[in-house]
Amino acid sequence: MLRAVVVIDYQNVHLTASDVFGDRSNRHESLIHPVHFAKAGLQERNARQREGYPHAELQRVIAYRGLPHVDHDWEQHRRCQDQATQWRTDGAEVELRDLKYRYRNGADGRPVLDIHGKKDPLGPGREKGIDVLCALRCVREAMKDDVDLVILASRDSDLIPVLDEVHDMHREDRNVASIETFSWFNRDASKMGRYTFGNLRPSEGRRIWNTNLDRSCYEASLDRRDYR
Repeated sequence: MLRAVVVIDYQNVHLTASDVFGDRSNRHESLIHPVHFAKAGLQERNARQREGYPHAELQRVIAYRGLPHVDHDWEQHRRCQDQATQWRTDGAEVELRDLKYRYRNGADGRPVLDIHGKKDPLGPGREKGIDVLCALRCVREAMKDDVDLVILASRDSDLIPVLDEVHDMHREDRNVASIETFSWFNRDASKMGRYTFGNLRPSEGRRIWNTNLDRSCYEASLDRRDYR
């Protein structure tokens, strides 16, 4: 058995799940539970291994996710915190990182303040640095003595360098874990006018295993709790 760690770029996994399988107008209905996702993914991975190739067992689940600012989206801030608390109770390591905002400035160049004295954001916040955190964690986990396999769940092409790095590290030193990926895949997506996005691949000359996760894996990964 390979001792596996699953590192999840949460928003990327959640939003692409909604795009591939769910209703884009109700993304909250495609809420992914990190532990359910990791277990469903590993079960699918193991089922696809040819005879003689090792199966993997779950060691850790690590999810990185953006957190809306309480001043700009109090309800979503609370919901994200409640979800993270539940997922930690269920066995995941969840890291929340504050979203970054652009603010409206007045004619004098100073930030416009609302009636409560808070700065007025120009639209919703954006995640910054999540890809870097995922990349660093993949490298750190790959170098640990209790890890044989790191699985990265994301379709962010900014993470291709970490696939290359861990792949090369493993090739040079077998004490370093190997790396694989998870990605959503819906055979019927094109019929619905949707994209499957493809899986994240390392640079040319390198090959790693990717596990496509179908609708049954998606259904098994959903967090069906009501966080209202």
